[in-house]
Amino acid sequence: MSTVALPIESFGVSHRGCVRDQNEDNYLIDPQTGLWVVADGMGGHEAGEVASASIVDHLATIGIASSAPDLRARFEDRLSRANSEIRNISRSRGVTIGSTFAALLAMDGRFAGLWAGDSRIYLVRNGMIFQVSKDHTEVQELLDRGMISAEEALTWPRRHVITHAVGVSDELEIDFQQGELIPGDVFVLSTDGLTAHVSDAEIEATVRSATPQAACQSLLEMVLARGGTDNVTIVLVKIGGGRDGALHQDRSGAESLAR
Repeated sequence: MSTVALPIESFGVSHRGCVRDQNEDNYLIDPQTGLWVVADGMGGHEAGEVASASIVDHLATIGIASSAPDLRARFEDRLSRANSEIRNISRSRGVTIGSTFAALLAMDGRFAGLWAGDSRIYLVRNGMIFQVSKDHTEVQELLDRGMISAEEALTWPRRHVITHAVGVSDELEIDFQQGELIPGDVFVLSTDGLTAHVSDAEIEATVRSATPQAACQSLLEMVLARGGTDNVTIVLVKIGGGRDGALHQDRSGAESLAR
């Protein structure tokens, strides 16, 4: 494992979109601990906002980890606490609420992407875009089984049905991918409000040479110009190449528009 700490620049935006009355998304930018998160709540009647806020609030208490495994353990502990809290709220209200999430952990020259649901993690590297996460949806399961084509998936009636999320069951199911950080890497974390309107190729072209702040704002403007049918949250994390950089040298920003 590389012990080189790389400078990181990050930024985030969140907007209720053009159709929804409120924003049930939440996000967290915490470069000191090496953590970035987007969460997309579901449940209606403000319950979705409660679920996504629970995830962000618990993860914000992680603190400074002593190692990458410690960071991962702290993350999973806080997420488990959020899951329990959301379950208790669901029981008290007599409804099922929950939240998808996508998170990036970065420490000691390594990264881990963790997620549940259809919030996504992309990596733009060497002029190419890769989807790190894999959607937890019914339509993705049908694609994996070869039962429908990629073209059919675009208009499949139940394409938005989620199969995993935080708070929907006592047993928390998440996936992860990990790898080495390379100077110039750009990670894009987003709720499905972005990917409903913007293609992977457009995301790659937008983030390739722009700062995280400029790229976030450009992607948001693109979504809103195309109708913004859902809440949208975007967090960009750009890995620099300075020799003496450190995670806490981050130049981070955050915006929440019309929340």
